[in-house]
Amino acid sequence: MEYKHFPGAALRLPEIGFGTWRYRGGVLPLRKAIELGAHLIDTAESYGTEEIVGEAIRGVRDRVFLATKALPRHFRRADLLKSADESLKRLGVGHIDLYQLHWPNYTVPIAETMATMEELVDRGKIRFIGVSNFSVSDLEKAQAALSRHKIVSNQVRYSLIDRTIEGSLLRYCEQQDIALVAYSPLASGLGHIKERDAHRTLERVSGLTGKSEGQVALNWCITKSQVIAIPKASSVDHVQDDCGAAGWRLSPEHVALLDRGIGFRRRGRVEARLRRVARHLLQRLGRNQ
Repeated sequence: MEYKHFPGAALRLPEIGFGTWRYRGGVLPLRKAIELGAHLIDTAESYGTEEIVGEAIRGVRDRVFLATKALPRHFRRADLLKSADESLKRLGVGHIDLYQLHWPNYTVPIAETMATMEELVDRGKIRFIGVSNFSVSDLEKAQAALSRHKIVSNQVRYSLIDRTIEGSLLRYCEQQDIALVAYSPLASGLGHIKERDAHRTLERVSGLTGKSEGQVALNWCITKSQVIAIPKASSVDHVQDDCGAAGWRLSPEHVALLDRGIGFRRRGRVEARLRRVARHLLQRLGRNQ
């Protein structure tokens, strides 16, 4: 496994880690991932998988970079402290390596939330502060509210067919030395990528490189300097294949083939703004997740 360094946060992460949203694979695939060096394991209080992750890392905790997330409805100080304690209990660990705010919450003052995150670091309950699904403006406000620590990562959707982060968010994270943790890097199944691949470009590049189609799709993500990928793998064989996406690079020509040959969407500023407004309204109505 190859690793990426983020000097601004003294952070070293594997190019490939593993996510556990809707995970049903049990302990063995996660243990295989750790064995192969893909030791970033990501979960969340909303996933219902913290207990299985805790079981998988038992006895090898010192080899694992453990990440979990708090729901937006828990961003008030008392609620966030309680959420962290409950995650620690479910995971069966003494500290969380990366604690992430799962989505922005526009109804809770960001200063209160970030001060609580710093409090958790100072208490030794978490090592690093991360966020998920934050825009550039969300990141700027959150970082400005911190006084002693830095946001080290932003977990976002990114794949061959969803390239919304390219442009301002990717540039900002490069400038600020923030890791972009790509969830759904295989678009929730290679079949969704192939639906956008009328010319079978993924199959072609797979043949040219001698790598599997999944490895090509994952490697395309991690060619960006700030991006690491966290696919979900529910079998040991799948874990081994995904880990084979690390340690090599697609050539610029192969990347260009994929960029030209596979259709993708990229939300524009207007759509992104409308989505934030809708989330804000839902949160004000008490429907924030």
